[in-house]
Amino acid sequence: MTDTKPNSPQMASPSYRLPALDQDFLLSDSMRGVRFLLEYAKAEMALRKWGVRSTIVVFGSARIGENGGGHHAHWYDEARAVGRIVSERGGALVSNGTFRDNVIATGGGPGIMAAANRGAADVGAPSIGFNITLPHEQEPNPYSTPELTFRFHYFAMRKMHLAMRANALIVFPGGFGTFDEMFELLTLRQTGKSPAIPIVLFDSAYWKRVINFDALVEEGMIARKDLDLFEFAESADEVWQKLTKAGVGLHEGEQSGAGR
Repeated sequence: MTDTKPNSPQMASPSYRLPALDQDFLLSDSMRGVRFLLEYAKAEMALRKWGVRSTIVVFGSARIGENGGGHHAHWYDEARAVGRIVSERGGALVSNGTFRDNVIATGGGPGIMAAANRGAADVGAPSIGFNITLPHEQEPNPYSTPELTFRFHYFAMRKMHLAMRANALIVFPGGFGTFDEMFELLTLRQTGKSPAIPIVLFDSAYWKRVINFDALVEEGMIARKDLDLFEFAESADEVWQKLTKAGVGLHEGEQSGAGR
């Protein structure tokens, strides 16, 4: 006797879907670790394809536009100049057959981040945008290299990619998000979890006004020597001077980075 019972319920069952094609399964709580790995692997593959061995990370406010009033416009212009100078002099334009060094990397959004990516684009250099999915959707700025423009769900994985190839961090004025990235790298430096990369804060008047670093020392919250973990700069040229003094751009044959 021929079995004519249809198998449509089995075919339609979620359990029968190939796991890699089952979005409900991939987005389930139990697969969070897999999604975390995917966010690492996707960006890693693209960065390796482009030969990006090291980066210069630039962070700052997303709220500062090119036509902002007063010193805000100055910050945008200097961030753009930083992107240009670092890309021209740091090795991003030269792949050395296999690797590119000191490629500008930002959080991918508008404001200061767009300015730094724009400076790289001005001289034909690649640059990276590590975007994050937010409740109020962030869109990538139009200046990061399209093939190096990424989108993350997890802040932790985004931070890892920002840190792991960093030869330096340049921090322009900003708010909570900028503080978050700055103190992340300062903590890695302070605890010895990263190499001694230079950290340069742009516009000392701003940073000394919004953060009382000396009070942290006076209260015993940090050591006096921890103030040596960062420097200040007042112009794009001075930023580059601080970086070259620390050896950035002089030893492209040596691999470095904060997150290894």
